[in-house]
Amino acid sequence: MSKPVKQFSNASKETNLEKATQLPLVKINFILMAASAALIVLGFLLMLGGKSSGEVFNPDIFGTRRIVVGPTIAFLGFVAMGVSLIYRPRRR
Repeated sequence: MSKPVKQFSNASKETNLEKATQLPLVKINFILMAASAALIVLGFLLMLGGKSSGEVFNPDIFGTRRIVVGPTIAFLGFVAMGVSLIYRPRRR
């Protein structure tokens, strides 16, 4: 005959909750993610501008700010977002 399995009814709440050191993301990760999101938004804002229509040509659509600077900053923001998710601070 097999023995009955003991069930611990007095299990503390501490065992059910994760400790702060076990959480996958900490405060610095969220700060880095916010900064990365700001870079992404800044990059898209730099790509904004006037448009060209059939009657009026706007040469600003080929400007350096719109085709080089804006996309580069947005791309760096996306890379920084990945780094901010992977970053793990050193334990003291």
